[in-house]
Amino acid sequence: MTYDHLRVIAAVSCLGAGVFAAPASSGNLRIATLSTDASRVTGGDVLVEIAIPPAASPSSLKVMANGSDVTDAFRASSTRGAQVRLGLLSGLAIGRNIVTADVRGAAHASLEITNYPITGPVFSGPWQQPFICQTDAFKLPDGTTLGPPLDAKCSAKTIVQYVYWSAEANDGKGAFEPLADPRTLPSDVTKTTTMNGDTVNFVVRVETGTMNRGIYQNAILHDPTLDAPPTPFSPPRGWNRRLLALHGAGCPGGWYIQGAAMGTSVLDRARLAQGYAIFINTLNHPTNSCNAVLAGETTMMGKEHFIETFGVPFYTISTGNSGGAYTSLQIADAFPGLFDGISIGATFPDALSIALSGLDAHLLLHYFTITDPSGFSDAQKIAVSGYHGMKAFLDAALQSQRTDPVPDRADIEGYQSARWNAAVPLQLRYDPVTNPKGARPTVFDAARNVYGIDPGTGAALRPFDNVGVQYGLNALNAGAITPKQFLDLNDRIGGIDRDSSYVASRTVGDAGAIARAYQHGLTLGGNGGLTSIPIFDNATSNETGGYHYAWFHFAVRERIRQGGGGASDNFVMWRAGNAAAAQEQFDRWMAAYKSDASADPQRVKVLRARPRAFVDGCFDKSAAPSFIAEELVFTSRPVSKCSELYPVYSNPRKEAGGPLAANVLKCQLKPIDAHDYALTFTADEVARLKTIFAAGVCDFSKPGVSQRPVVPWAAIGSSNKS
Repeated sequence: MTYDHLRVIAAVSCLGAGVFAAPASSGNLRIATLSTDASRVTGGDVLVEIAIPPAASPSSLKVMANGSDVTDAFRASSTRGAQVRLGLLSGLAIGRNIVTADVRGAAHASLEITNYPITGPVFSGPWQQPFICQTDAFKLPDGTTLGPPLDAKCSAKTIVQYVYWSAEANDGKGAFEPLADPRTLPSDVTKTTTMNGDTVNFVVRVETGTMNRGIYQNAILHDPTLDAPPTPFSPPRGWNRRLLALHGAGCPGGWYIQGAAMGTSVLDRARLAQGYAIFINTLNHPTNSCNAVLAGETTMMGKEHFIETFGVPFYTISTGNSGGAYTSLQIADAFPGLFDGISIGATFPDALSIALSGLDAHLLLHYFTITDPSGFSDAQKIAVSGYHGMKAFLDAALQSQRTDPVPDRADIEGYQSARWNAAVPLQLRYDPVTNPKGARPTVFDAARNVYGIDPGTGAALRPFDNVGVQYGLNALNAGAITPKQFLDLNDRIGGIDRDSSYVASRTVGDAGAIARAYQHGLTLGGNGGLTSIPIFDNATSNETGGYHYAWFHFAVRERIRQGGGGASDNFVMWRAGNAAAAQEQFDRWMAAYKSDASADPQRVKVLRARPRAFVDGCFDKSAAPSFIAEELVFTSRPVSKCSELYPVYSNPRKEAGGPLAANVLKCQLKPIDAHDYALTFTADEVARLKTIFAAGVCDFSKPGVSQRPVVPWAAIGSSNKS
């Protein structure tokens, strides 16, 4: 299917700025969905709230769903007011449903609900194919598996198991143990006191099932020997009404599989002990699925199901490291309302930023090692790259392998093209010679519904572009390289084709793919939901290698500053801090802003609620650990104590004059300008420069070509097929 066809079935459409649509109301009688937006209900059930006019009698309420009387499903809520009734409606038809409410002699209201299959999709577009089911490999808490899939949609039965925390297990270190009989507690079960002050048995209910073709889990304190079965009207006593969304880790190999593991355990002892509930899905683990739009859709479905099982949380936060960090950021920005705050570490803006920066580094290394192996010293190569050293430079370049579908490519040391999960059969995999129609293992093809598809090749369109980029510009101006080296490099660096093979010409990114990457948040905008929620970034990094570099953290902060009108007061960054040490302040921040009942805009509430002591800074670990509160700056020079302790290095596109935000995928061009250079070129050098950049050089003072804000809740396509 070409992208032109996708545009026919669903052009980019805005489904609303938050999770929930405006409620339907008439004469002060109001109907609203609580578990998800009425236009995006999944699985056939939805939690509904009806607010009855003050002068009317709740006993006269009558509710109909598709012509059937469902009044008995509604009951009073002890937390939402005497005139409010809650109901869990089930058995909704696929597609359009109408719910009406009447109060005798007072008012009438109706609400249209659109229901989608629990297998999806809702707005992420056509299913990825092929897709390997892995329910039979997914381990449950007791060590068994979900068993073989029930259908081609990778469905499995829903299984509830219990575990308890035993202080005696694991040689006295403590561990979660399966609860063999949910009617009887073992003698070694411990107790925990939650954030709300409730002391309960440390017994956790773990539910596992499938939705959106992924495997989901939720976990919550629930003692089956004492507590009634959970419902949205009677949540477990140990739940502190806070919900935590978990995400896994990095992207290489994250395509065409359901996932046999989550990437991080839903059994987070510390959070569960505090009373947090937790939810997760294998498709929120980028190692299984490197597609932030699909992750957002899956998160929406998982949160909806949680609310319909346990009730509405006080707030929902998202957390994760590395791939889990960028998944948290991208979902929060592109799908406002799903998360009320995020706490992350080992941060990147998005998987695309890693890949594109890797391509720049890879092109440079190819030039330095193959095209002109003796033209630059190591010190000059490092200056052009911006990285700490050659090891960091190499590790960054290796990340371009996630764009390369060609198996067994001979390249730089450590390069692994065509990264695959072993579960994907060899006969399904792309090979340019033996299987040109096979599945392509790249970060672009994993999100092909967004980028679009080249109808001639079946490959995803690519947003990488290096036309007009003056590689090594800062090194030239600093005197680290000569004019000849600068000109030779930019004359011969070349680009890559759709298979990431080297070509002599610069690469021209697809304009449509670039625009859609911005619109759908595959490149983090920072101008959507992230502008008005608390964000904590524990900016841990390793500048000497491993590609978890500090500049990514500063790029995130800069994007949020741009999205927030030049301010990032809702973003707190610590260098080398302990995330656990920040949790208390972050929780205080969350509780304060969510308790603010004023009519002020959410961003105003967030900024007003931030604890005064919760500020940017770093930790000095040289002696007794101490926190240094100061502005964190992007520099490798020791201009402050934090920059002395934690210098920040750069990247090739920044050293070519690009922005710190690293969010210009394709630059606007301008004529050669002598003011860009700290030296005077000879006439011959000027002539060569104009030949190399015949169309002009990057003008990074302007927004990128096709650069635009993220479109909240943008839809690629939908399906109402069962």
